[in-house]
Amino acid sequence: MSTNAVRTPDPTAAPKVDMKLEIVVLPVSDIDRAKDFYARLGWRLDADYAAPTGDFRVIQFTPPGSSCSVIFGKNVTAAAPGSAQGLYLIVSDIDAARNDLRSRGIEVGEVFHGGTQYAGPDEPYLFGRARVSGPDPSHASYRSFASFHDPDGNGWVFQEITTRLPGRIDSQATTFSSAYDLASAMRRAEAAHGEHEKRLGRRDENWPEWYAAYMAAEQSGAELPK
Repeated sequence: MSTNAVRTPDPTAAPKVDMKLEIVVLPVSDIDRAKDFYARLGWRLDADYAAPTGDFRVIQFTPPGSSCSVIFGKNVTAAAPGSAQGLYLIVSDIDAARNDLRSRGIEVGEVFHGGTQYAGPDEPYLFGRARVSGPDPSHASYRSFASFHDPDGNGWVFQEITTRLPGRIDSQATTFSSAYDLASAMRRAEAAHGEHEKRLGRRDENWPEWYAAYMAAEQSGAELPK
């Protein structure tokens, strides 16, 4: 009989290899029409490669500030065009994101949040019939949305997040994907710091440290400085 012990995997152990999600495949029916649409969104065109044989073509776009890209093309996927749904785009200012796309001629639905009241038929993958018009009343992170579709019907959803839930981001690391996100975080820190100075009753000489602590805590979901 073998003396080799069978090891039970530890589900709490940290993975030994990084696994970075970098590509989402979109099923489209008209490649050039899709290429024009995603270019109009302002996304970066990374590649447009066609095989010399003519039986394969792949196009890659990357949303601004994203480490994940989308690809579509000829013989890239067997999925039905328009079947990709509930593709989330995380933004720090949902009104600004929505207005930017509308200025580019893209039709975007109104801002909405989830609720329990009947709000009419809608995509079942997100709140189903419980969409309530307008942003979340408390303007809490994760709760305000807006949706749009590409020409084939692939569905995209803006979700507004300014403060992450604890554990989602390394509390020792703070990064911003764009100058716009950094500026937005600084504006929120400025408003909170104004309340902090009111409580102090004087100017806070250490405001840079306070700003830095606030912005790092907000991003990681840690307790905000008082």
